[in-house]
Amino acid sequence: MSSTGTLLRFLLLAAFAILAVAASLLHGSSGISLRDAFAALAGGGDEMTRSIVLDVRLPRTLAAIGVGSVLALAGVLLQALFRNPLADPYVLGVSGGAAVGALLALIAGAGAVATRSGAFAGAIITIGLVAVAGRGGGMTRLLLTGVIVASACGACVAVLLALADSGQLRGMVFWLAGDLGWSNDPWTSGLAALAALALALAFARPLNVLAAGELRAQSAGLDLTFSRWTIFLASAALTSTAVITAGTVGFVGLVTPHAARLAFRTGDHRIVAPAAALLGGSFVTLADHAARTIAAPRQLPVGAILALIGAPLFLVLLRSAVSAPRVRR
Repeated sequence: MSSTGTLLRFLLLAAFAILAVAASLLHGSSGISLRDAFAALAGGGDEMTRSIVLDVRLPRTLAAIGVGSVLALAGVLLQALFRNPLADPYVLGVSGGAAVGALLALIAGAGAVATRSGAFAGAIITIGLVAVAGRGGGMTRLLLTGVIVASACGACVAVLLALADSGQLRGMVFWLAGDLGWSNDPWTSGLAALAALALALAFARPLNVLAAGELRAQSAGLDLTFSRWTIFLASAALTSTAVITAGTVGFVGLVTPHAARLAFRTGDHRIVAPAAALLGGSFVTLADHAARTIAAPRQLPVGAILALIGAPLFLVLLRSAVSAPRVRR
């Protein structure tokens, strides 16, 4: 694809992202005009509009962009690391560990900060466990270790749900299904998204070489052990950030890397990484907007909306991938 075609596609993705942000900020249980929204963002307008835009919609929108971008980039990293198109950010068991930590905090009656701290602790413990147990056996052993740990964490989650009382179950189920209502500090995920993009672009060449196979990577002089563990730890950290912010949000890290490769007809990670980040952020923003408005004033779990959209979308992408020509590296 020519540089002009690539630039045009990036401009279209940017326009799509802007439309997603505009829909999230302007439309909800009460509509806000574009002029009033700009006034509220500048600190003007009436107090109610400022409160809706600055205290409710803007934090959730920024968090959605951050979470979507982080999960998409983690998916890009892991699919290149394992050379497996079905790898996604949750294959390492990080989300399961975070879920166990968060549910333990919720059962103890903890608030939002303590719940996030519990999720963070669970994620870190899981990362350490997978890293230690999977060390020395190559990528296959690491992948299998992550799957086993995730299965064990799923069993722990089932036990905790059975032990919780009825008053705690709703919050626990919402957290497990993905909920951006906890996101009162969206800047963390936003900064994580920027850091993730910088990391993915910095590792674009190693990712391209790794995706081509071990023999080519060795012939290119790439330090396989260092590169793999760096990518693994970066992916785990990114996934932890997203899970702590929004709970278990699925399909983003699986679908968006494939969508980016098909849209740009390339496997070059210098293009795929930023394209996936834009798609992921837009995807989660629109899903969160739908979760807030479809059954208003009730809110649906954003993870459920993403699964409902992501499953048929992934099937369409699979069909497109079969009929499309092989992407260029």
